[in-house]
Amino acid sequence: MSVFLEILECFDESGEELVRRLPAEGSADIKLGAQLIVRENQEAIFYTGGQPRDHFGPGRHTLHSENIPLVTTALSLPWGFKSPFRCEVYFIHRKTFTQLRWGTHEPVVFRDARLGYVRLRAHGQTSFRIVDPERLIHDLVGTQGRYTVTDATDYLRNVIIARLNDYLGETLNTVFDLPAVYDETGEALRDRLQPDFARYGLELVDFFVTAITPPEEVQSMVDASGGLSLVEDMTEFVQYRAARSLDRNGQGDGDSGSNLMDAGVGMGVGMTLARTMAGAVAVAPPDAPTPKASFCVSCGESMGAEDRFCGHCGHRIGSVVRPDDEPRAGED
Repeated sequence: MSVFLEILECFDESGEELVRRLPAEGSADIKLGAQLIVRENQEAIFYTGGQPRDHFGPGRHTLHSENIPLVTTALSLPWGFKSPFRCEVYFIHRKTFTQLRWGTHEPVVFRDARLGYVRLRAHGQTSFRIVDPERLIHDLVGTQGRYTVTDATDYLRNVIIARLNDYLGETLNTVFDLPAVYDETGEALRDRLQPDFARYGLELVDFFVTAITPPEEVQSMVDASGGLSLVEDMTEFVQYRAARSLDRNGQGDGDSGSNLMDAGVGMGVGMTLARTMAGAVAVAPPDAPTPKASFCVSCGESMGAEDRFCGHCGHRIGSVVRPDDEPRAGED
């Protein structure tokens, strides 16, 4: 046990520390009169007997403890010269931690109004800062000697994904609307996540959604849908593509016969596709002729246009009359 007064200060070269405890190995018999140096964007909490005693802002401070040099050493004989007045200092970094990335480890299932169930991946960035150091130490840090951004985000990422699932399920109808709602989604999730962060002494400053991506096959469907929406007349589109194919084949430097054959094939394919597409959308004229009905002159029963004998009385086809013909005398 040293009899010298301590000078306590903390430097974070990594830029990722939220909290660091001095001494790192646990508590110590910090002497009465020890000097505590706190820098800008830092806060220090002095613990004695396992309880927070004082908070210190930026500046140099003198610590007051029960550990009096030499006197405490002599009085610590029953404990093997180890002072029972244990102390530690927690340094808290109050800066805003920026560019912290979050993302889904596994795709989340989303019920799309047009595509059914779709598995989505999402990622983005967020920034936060410490606003209640004691709550953070009590609820998350515990007795760890060092607590970093990575330690915090490993837990908070799961909270973010849970809130994202709820929000998408409540507000989004289809993944086709995703690109237009990134900003709104980020703002809404920041408001929803604020109470979750505050529960651990943190404040969520910014929250951004950089991408929400469906699987590759769904992305292909989205691209195809966007391309088809630009084509107003499918027949004109097919004819245009056929003409372009003919033009490309006609500009080749190879054998002219081969080019001419390719051009003919391109034109034939284009015309066939054009006729097929045009036929698919064609509507039958309302005044299309309908087959005429026939009647037997013997019994008056109706007959089909192609019948050779009356199915009711057996008269042959010559003994029929049609609505637009006058019956002729002498027919059997």
